[in-house]
Amino acid sequence: MSDPAVVERMIEALLFAAAEPLGMADLARRLPEGAEIEPALAALQERYQGRGVELDSVAGRWRFRTAADLAPLMTEERTDVRRLSRAAMETLAIIAYHQPVTRAEVEAIRGVALSRGTLDLLLEMNWVRMRGRRRTPGRPVTYGTADGFLEHFGLASLSDLPGAADMKAAGLLDLDLPPDFAVPNPSGERADDEDPLDGTETPEFHQDFLGEPPER
Repeated sequence: MSDPAVVERMIEALLFAAAEPLGMADLARRLPEGAEIEPALAALQERYQGRGVELDSVAGRWRFRTAADLAPLMTEERTDVRRLSRAAMETLAIIAYHQPVTRAEVEAIRGVALSRGTLDLLLEMNWVRMRGRRRTPGRPVTYGTADGFLEHFGLASLSDLPGAADMKAAGLLDLDLPPDFAVPNPSGERADDEDPLDGTETPEFHQDFLGEPPER
């Protein structure tokens, strides 16, 4: 076959339909014997130069791709809605109502050890923050809710958290509660036994949580 226009048209169709870049051998197997491939590729590359899609070669294999300057048009941003696990929701509730609270105190209230990803996730979502350090042996970090928590749940301040009466009305608490039951009153202020962070401290859960038992 000697008609260059016909060879160009065939190669153009093959490259558009291919799921991956095609090399010279791939094209030769599909084209009629004697087809001049290299001149046809050069002509196609010149023809598509500056168009919305361009012909280029990667490691000796040819493909059509979107022009580099048009890449932003192909980008779509989506909000990834993540569903919190029961463990994360319980941990968040404990921190919200008992803050300032340490990791050990959260574990004592829940009755199980925290997995290494639970606090990581809440910190990443800006629902929980590191508040300070408790003045006890080991100087454990204390945690509290962050501004993102208030924004997400539509709360003006921590004082707007539902109290016992609201939670009963919503069916979230058993009506047969002990007479001395009370919902903890969270505080955004620093506790008497809490020191501020030095401004450079960040959590390192990949070390803190290694070797812990799986969370229930």
